[in-house]
Amino acid sequence: MISNGELAKQISDLMLDVFCRLDESVTTVRQTCSPEEADAYSKAVGRIAGPIVMLMEPIYERHPALKPLNWDD
Repeated sequence: MISNGELAKQISDLMLDVFCRLDESVTTVRQTCSPEEADAYSKAVGRIAGPIVMLMEPIYERHPALKPLNWDD
């Protein structure tokens, strides 16, 4: 997908930051909202996070050194 290694790293760093922020937002919502609201929010975040994973997979296939250690967990 992205052949330039420097650009691939930059994109990886940005997407991982977005991914982590989304995860943090779910934690925050779970701590402050009702279980129903938190579940709805978590599902909505999942609809965003899933495509991020699908976007990053081809980059990590081409640049395996960029793939985070816990990516497949």
